[in-house]
Amino acid sequence: MRIALLEDEHEQAQHIQSILSEKGHHCDSFPTGQSFLGAVLHRSYDLIILDWQIPDMTGIEVLENIRAQLNWPVPAIFLTQRDSETDIVRALDAGADDYIAKPARAAELVARINALARRSNPESEKEVLVYGPFEINTNQRIILLHGEPLTLTDKDFDLTLFLFQNQGRLLTREMLLERVWGLTRDINTRTVDTHMSRLRRRLGLNPENGFRIKTIYQRGYRLEAIKPGDANEIRNDDIANA
Repeated sequence: MRIALLEDEHEQAQHIQSILSEKGHHCDSFPTGQSFLGAVLHRSYDLIILDWQIPDMTGIEVLENIRAQLNWPVPAIFLTQRDSETDIVRALDAGADDYIAKPARAAELVARINALARRSNPESEKEVLVYGPFEINTNQRIILLHGEPLTLTDKDFDLTLFLFQNQGRLLTREMLLERVWGLTRDINTRTVDTHMSRLRRRLGLNPENGFRIKTIYQRGYRLEAIKPGDANEIRNDDIANA
């Protein structure tokens, strides 16, 4: 998982990063609310961990900003010394999914992260996923559109599955390269652009089928569901972004 950590104490941040790294997670640490917001709102993270008391703003204010601006409900855990019932309730009301009091115990922190990841993506263990006219069989690696099988490469299938499982979420080119191709961000991201262009055609991602891949300028892509009344506006937008 890609995790963003808001923690202003350097040694504490390093300790948490070490715990998560040992379990195979990638964790970026940020010491201020502004630097954290800049990263989370413009990159792709699977989960965020927030301290409450930081130099420039509170963790609550950071989370409220993220919930107001991010169109994908990224799972959020508070990790803080404040452990009163009032504080816990306030954090949960602000949109936190879990709350852990410092000092963090390594096994508990990892277990809570894993549990939250499962809850945030309950369809990940299903064999057959249905999204409007699209049916994805994860075991047979087949995708049907209106009941008819599509001709796709293995990489097309992996990319399609990842898009639908992260519907509505901004996916950067770097993240797609890492998750779908297993490559580092140093590889030329035109690989992603080429596949996306082809996938639009092969999947029939258009207003008639209820979905589109939206290009987010200089950032990445987002799979969006289309409301029937928005079809004309979306066609014009897609032409402008082609």
